[in-house]
Amino acid sequence: MRFAIVVFPGTWSDRDCQYVLRDVLGQQADLVWHRESSLDGYDCIVLPGGFSYGDYLRCGAIARFSPVMAAVARHAEAGRPVFGICNGFQILCEAGLLPGVLRRNDSLQFRCEDTFLRAENVATPFTSTLELGQVITIPISHAEGSYYADDTTLDELESNGRVAFRYCNADGEPAPESNPNGSVRNIAGVVNERGNVLGMMPHPERAGEELMGGSDGLLLWRGVIESGVEAVVG
Repeated sequence: MRFAIVVFPGTWSDRDCQYVLRDVLGQQADLVWHRESSLDGYDCIVLPGGFSYGDYLRCGAIARFSPVMAAVARHAEAGRPVFGICNGFQILCEAGLLPGVLRRNDSLQFRCEDTFLRAENVATPFTSTLELGQVITIPISHAEGSYYADDTTLDELESNGRVAFRYCNADGEPAPESNPNGSVRNIAGVVNERGNVLGMMPHPERAGEELMGGSDGLLLWRGVIESGVEAVVG
């Protein structure tokens, strides 16, 4: 597959994503500057982590106006996969491609640690290699990762299977103490209505090799690769 990894001023997880996709998984993974207006020819768009535009105003609030975001929206509307990680998740929410918002961690601290995630929906290209309820280990690295939405939106997400991942303990229980940032209902990632746009705060690109502490993140990348664009569009 051909992956486009969008780079904004302040992005810093772009090279990590490229390394995992290109060097570990053998895929084409190009860095695409945010001023590009076309993403034609790419199968999956990745919005990586970082501090786009220094996180001024709000995280992702300025990046959502970058020229490339119109192309990201067209890609999503065509049913093709879009993967927003950490700051990428924040940008997708600011752009209206995903519901909700990411707020300051309830601890008011920057949190960088491994987290357990429970797969809540395995019918998306990103989660298709997982089993429902499977627990994986993926690290976080953020100060503003507390997911919030109003109760009506949350109920809609829950009833339509749009919660992709939930913070949990090693036994798969979403206990309060397993929530690293105060996200409502322990939500770690959500998808759009079609299931082709995923936003999550944890970093799967940082869990791509056992040498680095674990490789559970590869399950998500392989899900996209094995699903294929035609399967996603259909």
